[in-house]
Amino acid sequence: MTSFKAACVQMNSGRSVEANVAAAEELIRAAAGAGASYVLTPEMTTILDRDKANLLAQIQPEEIDPSLQRFRELARELGIHLHIGSMAIRLPDEHIANRSFVIAPNGAIVGRYDKIHMFDVDLSGGESYRESATYRAGDTAVLADLPEAKLGLTICYDVRFPVLHRTLAKAGASVIAVPAAFTKKTGEAHWHVLLRARAIETGSYIVAAAQAGHHEDGRDTFGHSMIVDPWGKILAEAGDAPGTIIADIDPAFSLSARQAIPALLNQRDFALPEIPQVGSFAG
Repeated sequence: MTSFKAACVQMNSGRSVEANVAAAEELIRAAAGAGASYVLTPEMTTILDRDKANLLAQIQPEEIDPSLQRFRELARELGIHLHIGSMAIRLPDEHIANRSFVIAPNGAIVGRYDKIHMFDVDLSGGESYRESATYRAGDTAVLADLPEAKLGLTICYDVRFPVLHRTLAKAGASVIAVPAAFTKKTGEAHWHVLLRARAIETGSYIVAAAQAGHHEDGRDTFGHSMIVDPWGKILAEAGDAPGTIIADIDPAFSLSARQAIPALLNQRDFALPEIPQVGSFAG
């Protein structure tokens, strides 16, 4: 198994698709220039906007989306696997997909994934998110082939659902991507713990590119893009501003970690007995 360099692009996406694509391109070029053959951008790379009407006014169906075409050209020019963590893609009847794209060095799309778990939550302080009101959830786990490894695809809130990551790992993924736009509040509390836990549980590298800072739509995201090895060690971490991080990925280490702690193989099915209702015990 051959090692390779993976990079995370950390962004502060706003409401202008054109400006976001230009910012992403600059950072992608920097990552490729530093030797990365696989580059991941964050969730909602091309636009971050909670106003559904404004969102629909700027996005396109996949077949004619100019941003996606530009990213395909960029992957071909740079000769890299370019993973656009996610974009808002227009679906029929004014529905929207939160969709990830893995683009090969020849410009072909070799992986598509629609975010499965929707972030519907009310936070203290008045913050409220209802992704299901804007986005149509996916229902299929996806792996993509890199030359050196199988890549599992997830997006942001998916990180809180271990069964998805275990499913991807058991299907052969030694690297799992977690592009995200984690809120500052939840990120401060949970981001590091969740990413390290998913790496340790699955014996996988976790590559997590994040949004960072205060955004035009009023939200604040945590940043701290990270690359974590299968033993839970943080190999690279960004701060709270746009930029890139890079680290070496060794698929053989994923194999050795899984051999040292074979949790994926040792998992067993089990029954859950019916729990008696309170007050139903005799005696």
